[in-house]
Amino acid sequence: MTSVQHVTTHTAEADCRNDNIKIYIDGNIVSRDKAVVSVYDSGFLLGDGIWEGLRLFDGNILFFDDHLDRLFEASVYTKIDIGLDRASLKKAVWDTLMANNMTTDVHIRLMVTRGRKSKPFQHPQLSIFGSTVVIIAEHSKPDMSASFQGVRLHTVPHHRGLPLTQDPKLNSHSKLNCIIALNHAIQAGADEALMLDPNGFVNTTNACNFFIVKKGSIWTSTGDYCMNGITRQKVIEICKSESIPIFEKNYSLVDVYSADEAFLTGTFGGQTPVSKIDGHIIGDGLVGPMLLKIRKLYKALLIAGLEH
Repeated sequence: MTSVQHVTTHTAEADCRNDNIKIYIDGNIVSRDKAVVSVYDSGFLLGDGIWEGLRLFDGNILFFDDHLDRLFEASVYTKIDIGLDRASLKKAVWDTLMANNMTTDVHIRLMVTRGRKSKPFQHPQLSIFGSTVVIIAEHSKPDMSASFQGVRLHTVPHHRGLPLTQDPKLNSHSKLNCIIALNHAIQAGADEALMLDPNGFVNTTNACNFFIVKKGSIWTSTGDYCMNGITRQKVIEICKSESIPIFEKNYSLVDVYSADEAFLTGTFGGQTPVSKIDGHIIGDGLVGPMLLKIRKLYKALLIAGLEH
């Protein structure tokens, strides 16, 4: 019996060029081995920061403005002053890509922390040196095995919680809840964690938004307790424009186990099929016709964006 290879939505092909990339830190672009931040940085000390994951494809950063909208929204909420306006931040990203001679199949991690502190304590007013901005761009072509084989999910007891604790819409450096959830799923032999909302309804995974297909309709969570994913929103918009029934609603594992298809969405992997959840094979365990249709429409959307 052939063993199933462990894959994730962020599995990428190995690329030795990443050993020598150049990284942006606070206005300077330096070699990877010289890219350091202070141990007093609030991001290192406390996870006090925000970030965006971007994708460069055929010379275009996909949905760049949407990602920056989300970053600046998080900046307002967290009161982290980025220290750069929108145009300057865009230039910093493009300068980093140019310094690395990158044109396609690149994943960009744009990170902003509250900056270096005068003392290693929590109070935000101790961050007196201004924000820290880091941009890491890596050659990162998705490993196609996940696109065809699919990923296995395990439902975990950890959930993405209420905005009263930490709003799940925030792309913050504090990812410990999701990492603990993923560890739990890995221990169960799965690839990623399926997380419920505080009411027990199916919500999201540790890293991606979650969808199911039932009788020609696509279901996803209400969006109240998950990351407001850019790719998630694009899929919803595609469905509405193409008259594909799409429902943002509460639903349970009863609905999930009997789904015809399930898939995940995210900036890096686009749309990734789910083959198995809690040991239940979803559909026939293969990439389904609805996902193939969504992928085709999503690719057309990307090409249309490139032409503009």
